[in-house]
Amino acid sequence: MLKLPRFKAAAVQASPVYLNASATAEKAASLVREAAANGAKLVAFPEVFVPGYPYWNWITDPVTGSAWFEKLAKASVLVPGPEVDIVCKAARDTGCHVVLGVNERSPVSLGAIYNTLVFIGPDGALLGKHRKLVPTWAEKLTWTGGDGSSLRVYDTEIGRLGGLACGENTNTLARFALLGQGELVHVASYISLPVAPPDYDMAEAIKLRAIAHSFEGKIFTIVSCSTVSEEIIAAMETVVPDARARLQRKSSAFSGIIGPDGRVVGDPLIDDEGIVYADIDLDRCIQPKQMHDIVGHYNRFDIFDLRVNRRPQTPLGLAEAEAVGGPEQAGFASIPGRAE
Repeated sequence: MLKLPRFKAAAVQASPVYLNASATAEKAASLVREAAANGAKLVAFPEVFVPGYPYWNWITDPVTGSAWFEKLAKASVLVPGPEVDIVCKAARDTGCHVVLGVNERSPVSLGAIYNTLVFIGPDGALLGKHRKLVPTWAEKLTWTGGDGSSLRVYDTEIGRLGGLACGENTNTLARFALLGQGELVHVASYISLPVAPPDYDMAEAIKLRAIAHSFEGKIFTIVSCSTVSEEIIAAMETVVPDARARLQRKSSAFSGIIGPDGRVVGDPLIDDEGIVYADIDLDRCIQPKQMHDIVGHYNRFDIFDLRVNRRPQTPLGLAEAEAVGGPEQAGFASIPGRAE
């Protein structure tokens, strides 16, 4: 008999210790322990929580921002790496699943930073990572795009778990690629972006995207969004004098949990730091799928055909000479896998 999990999820809405990866990782570990003490089995963190978001891309020119890119590159982390290990230990100590947003440094390029979601199991082991496929607009000044190798759903004891970063949650094909792998629990990580146009409600837009994914897929979505701290504002005031006015705008952050009917479960958070909790019962995903199951009976796969290229994109392909024989007799073979 099918028995689907029930558990408590936690969505963190907080600021990093800006551009300090180890201190932010320690803060994340503390928040994991707090959430676990309140019964959470899944803790979701904001986009690039470690060590923070490149707000300078939105408020100054690329040349001025280049010095800040260097700061971020130096503060970014390897996955796996010592900063991620801090959070992995907290996951292991508490038995929590954790999804953590990081700026991931490339091991082979000083100029490549990835917007990465790290999936951590309750034993503290890395389940995998997802690199944001397409940085949004001004973010292209900072991040390198990921590839299809990370469009994966993880089969865990709390259900089939996937996630996307910020604007990816508007990418219909990326979302369908996860739903098509049986995703039932989706983490949507965001940052607070107060520098939107005057008539744009960022918090409402975040909620709308989560509702769309949950309602279309008949799944639960856990939304975790960062906040803009006084520390971040003060740092950006050294970039442009009006940074405070641009970054203090309200209704810029939403964190909460959306059910498979597209409704908010429990009380969300708008702008303020805190942790949102909600009870997840995956049985609630069954009945809505009887009406609309877009990865099952409510689709026409003889008409529509989505193909995902999961081959890692690498800087180069390497071939090595065989140990026996001279160069003129050497055989060469392609080495599979990511070069970085």
